[in-house]
Amino acid sequence: MKAPRPRRGAAAVLAALAVCAALTATPARAQGTPTRDVLGPATRFYVDPHGKAARQALVDLRHGDLANAANMARLASWPQAEWFTEGTPDEVRAKVGKLVRRAGAVDRTPVLVAYNVPGRDCTQYSSGGAASSAAYRQWIDAFAAGIGDREAVVVVEPDGLALLPKDCGPGDDPTGALTAARIADLAHAVTTLKARPHTAVYLDAGNVLWRPVGDMAQRLLDAGVRSADGFSLNVSNTLPTAHNARYGAWMAKCMWFASQGPEQARGHTDWCASQYYSSAAPNDGVPGNAVDSADPATWRWTDAWFDQNAGAAPAGGLQHFVIDTSRNGRGSWAPEPGKYSGDPEVWCNAPGRGLGPRPTAATGVPLVDAYLWIKVPGESDGSCTRNTGGTVDPEYGIVDPPAGAWWPDQAHTLARNAEPRLTFGR
Repeated sequence: MKAPRPRRGAAAVLAALAVCAALTATPARAQGTPTRDVLGPATRFYVDPHGKAARQALVDLRHGDLANAANMARLASWPQAEWFTEGTPDEVRAKVGKLVRRAGAVDRTPVLVAYNVPGRDCTQYSSGGAASSAAYRQWIDAFAAGIGDREAVVVVEPDGLALLPKDCGPGDDPTGALTAARIADLAHAVTTLKARPHTAVYLDAGNVLWRPVGDMAQRLLDAGVRSADGFSLNVSNTLPTAHNARYGAWMAKCMWFASQGPEQARGHTDWCASQYYSSAAPNDGVPGNAVDSADPATWRWTDAWFDQNAGAAPAGGLQHFVIDTSRNGRGSWAPEPGKYSGDPEVWCNAPGRGLGPRPTAATGVPLVDAYLWIKVPGESDGSCTRNTGGTVDPEYGIVDPPAGAWWPDQAHTLARNAEPRLTFGR
């Protein structure tokens, strides 16, 4: 008896998955010579043919959900970062080595995330990390050894600088020793990874609605960003790409201003204009009144300050950066006014979001080396509660999956709401 022929829609999904697998199993066209170390407009990023979205497509197909299966097949065709969050040095060396060898075999560049710094996430949803600075440095050394002389892009410790131990709580780092150790650990990670001949390194710098420009710029300088290829923004967040691009350009100019600008400004990132300003001081055209929340409508004053004080910065002398666009297609989320009395955790499993701009190193935007899907679309941020005191996320009516766990409903939503519309990668 002949096996039943799959329905036309199911056959199309299977064919799409087969094409995705073939694209990553055969050599790609040779990349152009990169203009900045590893990354250049012709860089093509590695796609894991056996990633979570590909597996979800098969699950959806078995359940007869052809629309979601097709979307998951499309999602699976685009490159996404691989996170390394634990393990012994030997284990991380082996896992990193396996990934970069697979990518190199098809002439693609993998994106990796190092996420194991001690005291990670202030013991919140993504808590964990290495047991000590010594253990972390051994882990990073092994991570770098796993890359070897192959091409790779590494994002170093999302939130690690924006959420230092001193930021965790009033009594968490009374002497400042933990914060100093964190900064030294991140600097070690940057220099160790950058010592590999074909590794691009981006030190994470939070997002546009977190640390003020000058504060974040100083943290980056302290942690050795000048030894890296630049910094990363918007990891695991939904804030608009254009807003993060503007923030990143301000920080790049602020670092130049405080280190290579006017003599009197050396060491003064605190003089830089911030995204947290509401108006100009009388008659001087310089930002004046600080406010609690950033308002893009007032950012012309911040632009004016940088035009006036860092307009002489050479384009080749500014730090570059990458932006995570994995779920910012519909921009940021906010609940209805008055819905929550406490912090609504707008960053945490924000409902109704969509995939953003596709991963590419050809952004056409000065200083932006790439748009990347650093946060894996469909992975949970943690069991968010909107500070309601319970365990259920009131936005979904369930207990959200733990941080990093695959969440099919979220993956389906992101793909369905993608802006621009989700198509197959090339």
